[in-house]
Amino acid sequence: MKAIVTGGAGFIGSHMVELLLNKGYNVTAIDDFSNGQIENVELFKNHQNYRFYNINLSKEFDDTIFEGIEYVFHMAALADIVPSIENPVKYHQANVLGTLRILEACRKHNIKKLVYSASSSCYGIPKEFPTNETAEIRPEYPYAFTKYIGEQYVMFWNKLYKLPVISLRYFNVFGTRAKTNDTYGAVFKVFLKQKLENTPLTIVGDGIQTRDFTYVTDVVKANLIAAESDING
Repeated sequence: MKAIVTGGAGFIGSHMVELLLNKGYNVTAIDDFSNGQIENVELFKNHQNYRFYNINLSKEFDDTIFEGIEYVFHMAALADIVPSIENPVKYHQANVLGTLRILEACRKHNIKKLVYSASSSCYGIPKEFPTNETAEIRPEYPYAFTKYIGEQYVMFWNKLYKLPVISLRYFNVFGTRAKTNDTYGAVFKVFLKQKLENTPLTIVGDGIQTRDFTYVTDVVKANLIAAESDING
């Protein structure tokens, strides 16, 4: 079986690549290193079933790499809240236009199923907990909005062109290879960095707020189940 993972040099994407390779898939990873890390490519470079392409998906690219592909896991995106507020056009190009180009490549080459990495940020600050999938959509910043627009494109391509798709709205994913820096990053990785450096933990608010966290292995397994299922989104 053959699969493409966009964002394959990223945190979740590289774990998706690893799972697929372990399952015996031939994997093509795509990334432009906007968020991804070269270390996550080096992990698999000697694997006989692994190929990597440095491609900016918001620009035209050679889609012949989609020939013979059965499953596409579209995980490439620009993330983080503040940068999306500072540069919304860049986020639209990456998260919306990039998704549209992937959809067209999938349609052209008759892939078996596309699994789209959506985001729970589309709910904004939910009014109810636990938050139901049918909760009101209330994006509050460009990252959330562009990811939701991408999801709408995905579902519309299913409706209009009968492209087999499914969309998974991730909550807060944590695990190995999570990327962070001094300004942005997953809370677990930020806390670990501060703990190792023996600096105070950065607590925002009163400290009693809660969030829904998911371990990265559970997320990639859900993607594989979604891809191999006969249920269309």
